[in-house]
Amino acid sequence: MPPVLLSGFADEAANEKQAVQQYSVFAALGLKYYSIRFIDAGEGIKNVMALSEPEIQHLVKMQGDYGLKVSSIGSPIGKVKLLDVDDGTENRYVPFAEYLKTEVQAACDRANAFGCKLIRGFSFYHPKGTKPEDHVQQVSDQLSQIADVCEANDLTFGLEVEANLVGQTGHLLATIAEKVNHPAMLTIFDGGNIVMQGFSPDEVYAQYTAMKPSLGWLHIKDYHDPTTTSRVEHVDEASVSHFVPADRGDSNHEAIFRDLKGFLPELNQRMVSRGVDGVFMDLEPHVKGGGQFGGVSGPDGFGVALRALCRVLDYAGVNYDLRRFETLQG
Repeated sequence: MPPVLLSGFADEAANEKQAVQQYSVFAALGLKYYSIRFIDAGEGIKNVMALSEPEIQHLVKMQGDYGLKVSSIGSPIGKVKLLDVDDGTENRYVPFAEYLKTEVQAACDRANAFGCKLIRGFSFYHPKGTKPEDHVQQVSDQLSQIADVCEANDLTFGLEVEANLVGQTGHLLATIAEKVNHPAMLTIFDGGNIVMQGFSPDEVYAQYTAMKPSLGWLHIKDYHDPTTTSRVEHVDEASVSHFVPADRGDSNHEAIFRDLKGFLPELNQRMVSRGVDGVFMDLEPHVKGGGQFGGVSGPDGFGVALRALCRVLDYAGVNYDLRRFETLQG
């Protein structure tokens, strides 16, 4: 049985986002992989998309010194408006042809520079107040073109389920993936992003099941808000504050991981065929707060979140890979 590969958004583990903080925490926790999103490589905090070539070269050298590899580029691709409509939000709009040539290609360039095969992305903001189902076709058309660019760069685009976007549920994401039907686009399950919309644990499990035919990897965060008792149509991304470790929330991780145990051989082969090392579980805990473009856990919170994930994996009987003494020799 192949182990899952544990990774995480390293910026969450560093209070000042400095590269040395991120890499030190991850190495000390026994992690071998990280997703790169916001980082200070010596010229101030930048999103990975804004890093200069000298900064990239410095980070590639530095991550090797800490025994780390990039699992995915934590890009914001797809977190822009689908239509140029004033809907009361501050989300920006970029004409898609321009977006494809500039920002999507830049994300691919970052992935190749860091030697990883995966780009995390999203399914575009539909105008607030409209139904996401009404925009599935346009989103699918645009994502097909993004997948074409990724395929040309020997990369895979992962479409994350998240509130307020067209692909805000596992069922919508599954529908989009079926329409796109492209080997270079897979989906990313994130239980916490589903729970915050008011879904029950059983509904989260059903959405995970719907995503299995297109699933690539998983983001691990959880959520528990006792005041939420019904479906939330639009999440206030600036004020969400009920994220918890994976063993405390309502994402039904125990049941999902038990099912994943039997599904891992197939999923592992799916990822290996794309040139990926295996099946990633990418911690994005937000245990000290989260928002539209990132979150905070701190070194202490990230350690709590990793240990919580390992407890649930142990309970479900899923093998995972952390550094061992033998790997430190030589």
